[in-house]
Order: sequence, then structure tokens, then C-alpha cells
Amino acid sequence: MSNGNHVSIVGNLTRDPELRFTPSGQATATFGVAVNRRWQNRQTSEWEEATSFFDVVCWAQLAENAAQSLAKGTRVVVSGRLDQRSWETQEHERRSKIEITADEVAPSLRYATANVTKNERRMPENAPASSGGASRPVTNEPAGGETYYDEEPF
Repeated sequence: MSNGNHVSIVGNLTRDPELRFTPSGQATATFGVAVNRRWQNRQTSEWEEATSFFDVVCWAQLAENAAQSLAKGTRVVVSGRLDQRSWETQEHERRSKIEITADEVAPSLRYATANVTKNERRMPENAPASSGGASRPVTNEPAGGETYYDEEPF
């Protein structure tokens, strides 16, 4: 990310991913991640702990994969960017929140194992037949312009 807005967290899902679709059919999934920090107090030599909570948003195929693969309690690694969203309540109060828009979500293998199943690659419906290979949609693009890339995921 060239703009310097990049964040990576490791923590546990606080709730199952919620999969929804925009009116245009774009998948989006949201879930929470709790990140625990533990340190030893130098004055008392006692261990102390703090927990931070983050809301994560995924788009497109990443959203569908996250909803299918993750559940409350799963330890994950999330990489993405910070986005601020604002809205007005029914009482006309302005609210805002900062959430992580994920580029990548993966199970943490520190305390667990995972079985990886590669999804079948799909050709975009509007791609020309002579495009020279299959393409996959970018995983975090919101509804609107469809963007594709030719990179193999693994």
C-alpha cells in the first residue's frame, strides 16, 4: 500500500462473519476481531492484559470465503487498510467508526492447523475470450467498477 494506510492484526473472531449482498450483487462480510496484549508490569512484576476490538469488512470473493471458512473464536491474521465511515442516526446524531477493510484474511497457524481448499478460478462474464488466461476479481473492491488481475493466488 503506497499511501501508508496499512494495518495487520492477529486475534480471535468475536462473532461469526455476517455475509450480505449489495443491491448489485456484490458480497460483503463483516466480523469482529479481539486482539489481546499481555505485558509484565515493571513495578509490580505482575502480568497485565488489555484487549482491543476491531470491526473488519471484506468484499467480493474474500467475503464469501471468510463467511464459509471462519467462525466465532477462530484465530486469524487480517491485513488491510483503515477506513472511517460516518452516518446519521434516526435521532439526527452524527456517528462515525473506524474499521479495517481487509485485503487478506487467513487462519493463524500458531496454535492450530488448517486445510486449504483452492477455489476454482472463474472467468469474468464480460472478459474477451482471447484474454490469454483466467482472471479473478480483486477481493476488496466495493460494488461499482469491477477490477480484475491475473496473479495466481498460490
